[in-house]
Amino acid sequence: MSISKVNIDVDRHWDYPAQMATVGVIVSTLPASCITIIVDGVFYQNCGGIYYAPRYDSRNIVYEVALPLSGLEPEDLIEDSIAFIFILKQEIFIMPIVNRLAAEFVGTLWLVLGGCGSAVLAASFPSSDPTNPFGIAFVGVSLAFGLTVLTMAYAIGHISGCHLNPAVSVGLWAGGRFPAADLVPYIIAQVLGGIAGAAIIYLIATGKPGFELGGFAANGFGEHSPGQYGLNAALICEIVMTFMFLIVILGSTHKNTPTGFAPIAIGLCLTLIHLISIPVTNTSVNPARSTSQAIFVGGWALQQLWLFWVAPIVGAALAGFFHRWMANDQPTA
Repeated sequence: MSISKVNIDVDRHWDYPAQMATVGVIVSTLPASCITIIVDGVFYQNCGGIYYAPRYDSRNIVYEVALPLSGLEPEDLIEDSIAFIFILKQEIFIMPIVNRLAAEFVGTLWLVLGGCGSAVLAASFPSSDPTNPFGIAFVGVSLAFGLTVLTMAYAIGHISGCHLNPAVSVGLWAGGRFPAADLVPYIIAQVLGGIAGAAIIYLIATGKPGFELGGFAANGFGEHSPGQYGLNAALICEIVMTFMFLIVILGSTHKNTPTGFAPIAIGLCLTLIHLISIPVTNTSVNPARSTSQAIFVGGWALQQLWLFWVAPIVGAALAGFFHRWMANDQPTA
């Protein structure tokens, strides 16, 4: 994996929390989720454990990075010691776009394979025997979707930010966390990854004699809703569920929240969303997931696909703007 090194300039301020000094300035077009800081051989992904203050200068994201000074008082340090500590021992790397897109492709593939795969292959297994205890039903499918996001957040979050969802990318952009220039590449990678995941499900499912495609875990409304919910109900449900999903994502990944726990909150939130909304639309909140299944089902699924792009993106954008205002954040992307 090729990565580019970013040189930093030493600066020094004491207007940060106690015992923290500004040790460098990074100028980047990438969000914080794509920056890894290494101090004394210790990796700090997403600036975890390091105080950083991102700001926006109209074109680039500027990160002032500060490291706790282990109880040292400002007068105990001289410029030479700061230079030694932070120039000789600190390296900052930026993840190239190709690596981030590969991570989004693999992550979205896993989301569709794990979530939709559980619905197609395991939800009512075996369908001919209703007394069989192994079918996972709605609860199992809901948990499967949450687990795919939780596991991938830990697996690729340090590479791409683990969006896995065009609506999430749009919501992070609206929240000032993601550059607009990366939106289209991310969305393309996510849709292609979702289609690849659906193709794997199809190859596995068609290996069973007598397999019928059916709904193939596609999203729908009206007669194609599991609970026969109409267009208005589906639209409201998808907007509100995606709005809340992004509120949890933006809040749990905020720089002022404890690090390392965001994947758990996000995975559980997606599980809860599915528990609420599977009967309404089969749960989308993700245009890439909806597109991947609709391509294989065709017909009605493609005709209704527009709702599962419009509603999640509207809900995500509203959440991004709202959370930026609520948290009083300045945009960093």
